[in-house]
Amino acid sequence: MEQHYKILMVDDHPMIIEGYQNTLLATKKDSQHLDIDIASNCDMANDLIKRSANAQPYDVCFFDIKLPPSSDGMITSGEDLAKIARVYLPDAKIVILTMFNESYRIHNIIKEIHPEGLLIKSDLTSSELAEAFQHILQSPPYYSSTVQSFVSTTITSDIHVDDVNRKILYLLSQGVKTKSLKEYIDLSMSAIEKRKKHLKLLFSVEDGKDETLLEEARKKGFI
Repeated sequence: MEQHYKILMVDDHPMIIEGYQNTLLATKKDSQHLDIDIASNCDMANDLIKRSANAQPYDVCFFDIKLPPSSDGMITSGEDLAKIARVYLPDAKIVILTMFNESYRIHNIIKEIHPEGLLIKSDLTSSELAEAFQHILQSPPYYSSTVQSFVSTTITSDIHVDDVNRKILYLLSQGVKTKSLKEYIDLSMSAIEKRKKHLKLLFSVEDGKDETLLEEARKKGFI
């Protein structure tokens, strides 16, 4: 009996997307039919997710973390798209692919998204992608080797950045001044200042400068 799977792949590098597609199509089981849609930016992916929810929902969604933000700046990463997919496609299996391999970044993704698959791109080979896909369909989650090593040794870092704090970091990185943040975020100025202080503590910013905060957040893959 043929099993039909509708898949969304999101990455802003065409060659990478082509490689993922070719691998899955070449290694699928004879009983599996794969219908793959691709998106190269947040706007396109967001549109496909919402359209799919009203028609034939995706079974599996692959999201690269680092993507160009949406035109309105509200969706800034594959993490944001994964959260949207969780709302619109509650039965879909979410697979996160990322170049970021620091323990705190991995911890944050697991804590925020609870993905059925988390793959570090530097770990990824064609055979591992094929194995991961089949494993995720049958008995998720599947973590690539770097993720497994972090999880098995118990991640101790507590750098956890919620949606609001990530938005603050993003807006600051786009040149928005602190005094103007309340135009974009529904918080008082004092609440925004408290969050900024907390972020500087989280990222061990000793000089108190926003520039240093952004530099550290960028190093750790949060913007």
